[in-house]
Amino acid sequence: MELYTFGKYLRKKFNTIVYKVPVSIPGFTCPNIDGTFGKGGCVFCENESFSPNLKEKGKFKLNLHSKHNPILEKQLKSLETQFKNTTPFLKKRFKAEKFIVYFQSWTNSYAPFDTLKALYEKGLSFDNVVGISIGTRTDSITDETLNYLADLSKKTEVWIEYGIQSSNDETLKRINRGHDFSNVVETITKTKKLNLNICGHLIYGLPGESRKDWEKSFKDTIALNIDSIKFHPMYVTKNTLLAKEYEEGAFTPISQQEYADILIWSIKNLPSHISIQRMTAGVDNLLAPNWCKNKSKQISHIAKRLNKETLS
Repeated sequence: MELYTFGKYLRKKFNTIVYKVPVSIPGFTCPNIDGTFGKGGCVFCENESFSPNLKEKGKFKLNLHSKHNPILEKQLKSLETQFKNTTPFLKKRFKAEKFIVYFQSWTNSYAPFDTLKALYEKGLSFDNVVGISIGTRTDSITDETLNYLADLSKKTEVWIEYGIQSSNDETLKRINRGHDFSNVVETITKTKKLNLNICGHLIYGLPGESRKDWEKSFKDTIALNIDSIKFHPMYVTKNTLLAKEYEEGAFTPISQQEYADILIWSIKNLPSHISIQRMTAGVDNLLAPNWCKNKSKQISHIAKRLNKETLS
């Protein structure tokens, strides 16, 4: 089974090898952490209440209504340093020649417009950068930012990555997401009307969900006319609310077999124009399940399953 990956999309469009450079900007947070829509974040997000290392007492955090940003220069410098530190590895390991700056950690549209504009344009100013990708939430992006990005997309590659996770409102409430699926539909519909590229993130194995829920979330997401997709298994990391539930026996992680089954089904039902940006994930701070420890082994397992589908 041949996959239409994001790498293939980029190679065809730019006629060279293009890689995303992930960056994490200091001072960014999430409206579901800072109390705007909720506190504590999603159950799978590392939480200050459970992790002393995450506590940043007195540290400045931005939101959509911040009047001043005293750390903008620090943010711009951090962005530049991360880019310059990462690109040599991508060039050497993957022969990358062009890059997309990927604003990955936290909610990267959850700040005043002037700050966002400065950061996005700084990222685009680096050598051999052909675009930006912005990881965010559907409840945390303004019309002003969307309209700006739409204008920007006329001269450079622009992607918005929305965390959809599930289309089940009960699940979104259960994981303390802070919004319902109607918010996802409204924001993505608005974004598509501006002809912006969208990558949707889905998580399989969320608390209380079954194969039926995963299939419905997939179908509901595809119906939003997204351009690319990321699939994630629900793993448990330390210092999260989900870790507490797991340790108390209240949450059982998805098995490798279950995840492979739903992933293969999703790929087989994915429209041919939608590229795949991620098929699985692994982290260092993993608590469970054990099969998520090694991403390379996961990819190998998935590849074998895909080969069997091709041969059958």
